[in-house]
Amino acid sequence: GGTAGIGVFGEGSLTPPAPQARPHGLQELLRALGALESHLSSGRSFLVGDGVTLADVTVVCALLGPFTQVLDPPSRAPFPGVSRWFRCCVRLPQFRAELGDVRLCGGGDTPGTPPQETPGTKSAAQLKKEAKKREKMEKFQQKQEKNRQLQAQAKAKPSKARRELQGLRYETPTPPGCKKDVGGPLPESYSPGYVEAAWYSWWEQEGFFRPEWGVSGGPGGVWGVWGGLGGFWGLGLFWVLGDTLTRWHRMRGLTAFWAPGCDHAGIATQVVVERRLLRSRGLTRHQLGRDAFLREVWRWKDEKGDRIYQQLRRLGASMDWGRACFTMDPKMSRAVTEAFVRLHEQGLIYRSRRIVHWSCALRSAISDIEVPKTPKITPKTAPKPPKAPPEISPETLLRNPPKSPQNRIHLGSHLGYTWAHLSPMAPPPLSPQHLRGRSVRHPITGRVLPVLHDALVDPQFGTGAVKITPAHDAADFEVGQRHGLGVAAVIGEDGTMVNVPAPFLGMPRFQARQALLETLKERGLFRGVTENPMVVPICSRSKDVLEPRAVPQWFVRCQGLAGAEAAAVRRGDLRLHPPGHARTWFTWMDNIRDWCISRQLWWGHRIPAYFVTIDDPQVPPGQDEDERFWVSGRSPDEARAKAAAAFGVSPELVRLRQDEDVLDTWFSSGLFPFSIFGWPDQTPDLERFYPGSLLETGHDILFFWVARMVMLGLALTGKLPFREVYLHAIVRDAHGRKMSKSLGNVIDPLDVITGVTLQELHQQLESSNLDPAELERAREGQKRDFPEGIPECGTDALRRPLRLHGSGVPNVPLVSPGAPGVLAAKACAPQPGRLQGLLAPALGGFDFPAATTAVHGFWVYEFCDVYLECVKPVLARATPAQPGGEGATLLLCLDGGLRLLAPFMPFLAEELWQRLPRAPPAAPSVSLAPFPEPEQFCWQDEEAEATMEFVLSIVRALRSLRAAHGLTRQRPPCFLQTPDPSWGSRARRCRGLLRALGGVGSVQLLGGREPPQGCAVAVASERCTVHLLLQVRASWTPPRELARLGGRRRELGRALERLRERRAGPGYAQKVPPQVQENDEAKVGKGGLGDFGILGVFWDFWEFLGFLGGFGGIFGGS
Repeated sequence: GGTAGIGVFGEGSLTPPAPQARPHGLQELLRALGALESHLSSGRSFLVGDGVTLADVTVVCALLGPFTQVLDPPSRAPFPGVSRWFRCCVRLPQFRAELGDVRLCGGGDTPGTPPQETPGTKSAAQLKKEAKKREKMEKFQQKQEKNRQLQAQAKAKPSKARRELQGLRYETPTPPGCKKDVGGPLPESYSPGYVEAAWYSWWEQEGFFRPEWGVSGGPGGVWGVWGGLGGFWGLGLFWVLGDTLTRWHRMRGLTAFWAPGCDHAGIATQVVVERRLLRSRGLTRHQLGRDAFLREVWRWKDEKGDRIYQQLRRLGASMDWGRACFTMDPKMSRAVTEAFVRLHEQGLIYRSRRIVHWSCALRSAISDIEVPKTPKITPKTAPKPPKAPPEISPETLLRNPPKSPQNRIHLGSHLGYTWAHLSPMAPPPLSPQHLRGRSVRHPITGRVLPVLHDALVDPQFGTGAVKITPAHDAADFEVGQRHGLGVAAVIGEDGTMVNVPAPFLGMPRFQARQALLETLKERGLFRGVTENPMVVPICSRSKDVLEPRAVPQWFVRCQGLAGAEAAAVRRGDLRLHPPGHARTWFTWMDNIRDWCISRQLWWGHRIPAYFVTIDDPQVPPGQDEDERFWVSGRSPDEARAKAAAAFGVSPELVRLRQDEDVLDTWFSSGLFPFSIFGWPDQTPDLERFYPGSLLETGHDILFFWVARMVMLGLALTGKLPFREVYLHAIVRDAHGRKMSKSLGNVIDPLDVITGVTLQELHQQLESSNLDPAELERAREGQKRDFPEGIPECGTDALRRPLRLHGSGVPNVPLVSPGAPGVLAAKACAPQPGRLQGLLAPALGGFDFPAATTAVHGFWVYEFCDVYLECVKPVLARATPAQPGGEGATLLLCLDGGLRLLAPFMPFLAEELWQRLPRAPPAAPSVSLAPFPEPEQFCWQDEEAEATMEFVLSIVRALRSLRAAHGLTRQRPPCFLQTPDPSWGSRARRCRGLLRALGGVGSVQLLGGREPPQGCAVAVASERCTVHLLLQVRASWTPPRELARLGGRRRELGRALERLRERRAGPGYAQKVPPQVQENDEAKVGKGGLGDFGILGVFWDFWEFLGFLGGFGGIFGGS
């Protein structure tokens, strides 16, 4: 709609448009500009990402005519964001080189003139028609003006989500790739939009993330790849952890290489595009055709595929973008073909008819490990597949109409619909001997079926006899192999019945089950139904019930490769973190099954295998499952030559038909560690960077991807692709569900970074492919979880909770000795070194929570809370003539602390580090500055450390008393009792620190004197007791203080009662996470709310009564 309006005023159409087109065109133009304004109103510099893209070029060219010929300043006033963006673009060098100086209509030295219509003689009818048009236009403009006023009012009252963290924006014109101007002052309050602007495009333009930058030392790469053409929180966790490690290794001087890539997500992408095609055009892929459908997929990929890279850039991922790849790129596709052909020639890939999990909705095979492990269900708890009766797993007992019990066999079936076509029967091996060698007649088809005896049957389960359908059950398939039975299919690829008599032929499988049960009941053959809990495989993509089917497929022999993988972990050549995953690894490798790599899809790498037909009557035609008639080749010519050699005929007699199937997505993804470097060619990158050091990914794809990479790496290169694997946890929503687009609970990391309103979240759902029912449930979930939307948090703030995805955080000790100011500054200098001593083992051991909390504790609780407060008075007294050494110490701590912070919060660290004075030669960016080493901060003063720890214990006691008695806005006097005079002397020398950090007035040493009445008391340590005078408020009286303490007691009592009720409620033990239950137990137990909290109030209460002394009459002498 918008392009139609813009086209009326296009640059290439300077002749006036038809009169009837102008009102409609203007209406469409304003509508398009309104949509563009809403997109740019959040402070975006460009339409997509942080730099100029094809989108900016296209829209600027489309708006060139309207902005220079039609829209005057009053008309552009409602669109300030669009005007700012348009002016910014046309002033860039690349635009000016093509367009010259662009001057807006009504602005500049030579305002543009709108096209004028040529006046002429008009009839009365024309004049009447134009009058009606003018009237309509005036009404439309009045309506638009009213809408603009309403929008202005709405913007004047932004939603809470937009108000929360709406800070100052960086508006200094900075072309993409240029360094940010840090000459101006920082905002008074933290604004992520200001701090994080412009840095990433500069990092990328300068090539700071390329491994060639400042190489010293051996390669220490961090490998990374991800699935799908979209991103959300689970992938965000991977990006943040991988980037933290990469930046840390790079700053340590290693050659850090992080490989960006994206796979084609065969099933997921095809499902999305098929749904989109059906919804928008009412067509299926079969109606469209394979080539046209693939063009639609590529169009969708070009439209959506760049978003995941924009997410990575906004998250600060320090990847080498010059080596970014896509698994369907020519280089990667060549590697896939080479890998298949080599493995086929080695006998590791073979073709066979085997039982596979088949999705009737997708009409494709699904890998065994991709089938969710659902618990056993009963008819009451079974999910309902499309058009299916509620009974998914009944055991149907049937009987033949016999003349005597001697010729009767009762059979059990959990499917029902396969009864329409039965293979032989199988009683248990210990069944009566008179059944051996006998046959039975099928009650529906009349076929005569032999009775087999096999150890498969459990005589104690069900009827003790089962039917055999080798084409639709893995166990039956093995029985059929042992007894030489055929493989007759009953269910087609679309889930309809085949090879069965009427009326069941062509019926959907679940409808056929119901019809068959009715038929058996009508003939008196139905015995009954008993519940039999069983596992029903459900397709995670289409949500339909998967069907076992025996179809010809390509498989990878995994037993030998799996043994090598298990041996690598046992030897320690490949290390899994956390180590507990090794047990799962061994269990899976020891019980591995061959890997089905065929997928009956259109989107993906088409299998480079060809079915051979020989135009020679002496060579009989082959069958599809006969592997002798299949050859692989890097090209059809190579395959034809192989076939001619195998059959001993001339190549001209060979006809080839390429397999229609594509390869499993994980096959191409498994080649990523070496295919990205140009394998099978021996490139310099392959020799230098392969194998890598580390793979960091989620534990849920340990066997989907990690095992495949190790397997293919060993088979094709003879090397492990990496030495270590770190498996992080899975990010779930507030209700414990895994993030999934099909559930509508996915949160885009960009929405957390920039903020998003609830209405915008709803709009994202409406543009998805969710079913109407799922859409409504997802919308209600958003209302419940984000009633005010999501406030702007910024990238650095987002990265911290992702790294804290764990538990256990060691404290970082503060060492700040001595006298006020000078000793504090002297003692803070060793802290970056001590912090580094904690970070190195934490990051090396993948303890991200410990590393993150250590950095946070240093900056918040040591540097800002203590050190800065200590040196503020000293810095305030410093003069240019006598600057003192505190400034140099402060600079030293800032420099070291920011370099320690850089791997964790790169944007904030860069913004502050660039503002520090640095002596040349200095690194151009903090991301390339050397990571601090303990040797750089090695000085230490043990006596000063002990003194500062003594001072901080007093400070903590003072702050606790002030908070407990509501004196946070007052500075009451305090009195210290120190049994040891030497510690009293230290406290006396540090009274300035105690006043600054403790927030108190005067600080007095009692010596042997008693404290004044009306003091609250706290024990700071065995060396000091603190007394805080409470009579500092004009409204303070003993009764009011007693009332306050009593209120505190009642408040804690109510909180304790609510907690006990919640713990005693139904479902608490099953629904509440174990960690929360432990915290609740601590609160009601000793030292928690139920013991320390309440008793602490009583202690304050009665101790206060003792302090009152002379006020005993107030309490009636008690």
